[in-house]
Amino acid sequence: MEINYKFLIDTFYIVLAAVPTTLKLTIIPLLAAAPFAFVIALIRLQKGKNLWKVPVSAYVTFVRGTPIVLQILMIYSLLPSLLNALMKAWSFDINVFDWDPIFYAYIVFTLNIIALLSEVLRSAFGSVEKGQLEAAECAGLTKVQAYIHILLPQAMVVAMPNICNLTVNLIKGTSLAFLMTVKDMTAVAKVSASYGYNYIEAYLDVFVGYIIICSIAQVLFHFAEAHMGRYRLSKQK
Repeated sequence: MEINYKFLIDTFYIVLAAVPTTLKLTIIPLLAAAPFAFVIALIRLQKGKNLWKVPVSAYVTFVRGTPIVLQILMIYSLLPSLLNALMKAWSFDINVFDWDPIFYAYIVFTLNIIALLSEVLRSAFGSVEKGQLEAAECAGLTKVQAYIHILLPQAMVVAMPNICNLTVNLIKGTSLAFLMTVKDMTAVAKVSASYGYNYIEAYLDVFVGYIIICSIAQVLFHFAEAHMGRYRLSKQK
């Protein structure tokens, strides 16, 4: 089978034009999920009985135990109808079905990342010496302040490789946003290919696009990890 190189090149530029959408689907959920993941990690680290421990643990287990494609289909199928019912109940003249589908994509990926990032943070906090928390509390800091100012900077050094993996997986996972009719890199390539059935060329373009973005993300995390590693070593001297 011959490769249509003209289509390959033309579609690559179309795929590149959709890169900002893929980046937004990655960066916005990560930023939105971070504070919630931090709180969930703290809840799960607490010892003894806690009213929130069981529901947040169940939430994390559900997200980790189900495919993200199933989460997308469930939320994209149920959430618009639920929001529409709420708008009618509150007498708001808003048609939620006219909203940009990327809004629902943000929700899906944020809910997914909250659970996964909370596990990364919980594991990272567990690697920090517990005596530092007790010392911070003795110095007058609250537990939350101690985690933010003392434990979190150290935990981030440990968590950085896992956060990198999480980010790269999220970048790749955004390719499923086409199920919600979001015009990301995968969606625009599929649409372009559908006219002349040039799917091989289109998928090659998407393949190269994701390789470039994921490689850049890994390089950026590598520099961040090296910088934070030097900071930790300087503190220990």
